Amino acid sequence: MRKLVMLIAVTVVALTLNAQKPRYELLWKDSFRGKELSDRWSKIPRGTSDWNNYMSSCDDCYKIGGGKLSLIGIVNDCLPSDSAPYLTGGVYTKGKATITYGKVEVKARLEGAQGAWPAIWMLPEGKGWPDGGEIDIMERLSHEKCVYQTVHSHYTYTLKKKHPQQSCKVAANPEKYNVYAVEILPDSILFSINGRHTFTYPRVEAEQANNQYPFGSPFYLLIDMQVGGKWVGKPVPDELPARMVVDWVKFYRLKE
Repeated sequence: MRKLVMLIAVTVVALTLNAQKPRYELLWKDSFRGKELSDRWSKIPRGTSDWNNYMSSCDDCYKIGGGKLSLIGIVNDCLPSDSAPYLTGGVYTKGKATITYGKVEVKARLEGAQGAWPAIWMLPEGKGWPDGGEIDIMERLSHEKCVYQTVHSHYTYTLKKKHPQQSCKVAANPEKYNVYAVEILPDSILFSINGRHTFTYPRVEAEQANNQYPFGSPFYLLIDMQVGGKWVGKPVPDELPARMVVDWVKFYRLKE
């Protein structure tokens, strides 16, 4: 009788957990089977921030073949008309593919180099930074055997609030293929690597006046290789090129 009661209790708990687990529907997947980028992507233009001040549309910064997309950071010895010392490749789905509530997964391998700063992240359509929020699914610095997963917003950046936890440093082997993922839900953001939950950023109702959880609008995906910057430090030219090789990308919609 006691064993039966325990079995029933375990079954009830399992059913409850399954009922609470978000359900998703695949919206689109890109496995990079063609010779060019699909119409879901645009090359990221150059800007003035550390992460995009070397962005380039130069063909040497992009390679598509064998079902892989490579985004590459190089020493600029191919565009004499460009004064930038380095050139980097990056793509985004801005204006083409977004999710509001759902899940994004990216399978990628990162080749380390001093000063290399590959990132997989998300920004909101039509909203400014930091008020609109930022979701960093993965960032790696140089040769580190770890990656960073982070949330930025007015609450964390401008007001410098430290709670709830807004970032996680995860031990990993980035030079192997890993699946980096984020789930954006009405009450929380869940991060994971290879299906293993790393940390959760929750919505705190008492802090909504401070825009603590600005995540409830369409977000687009950015995947980019950058070299140099205040966070990662100066690149070592002899260690370049640096590559991020993307196997596939998946967008899921949250089922109601």
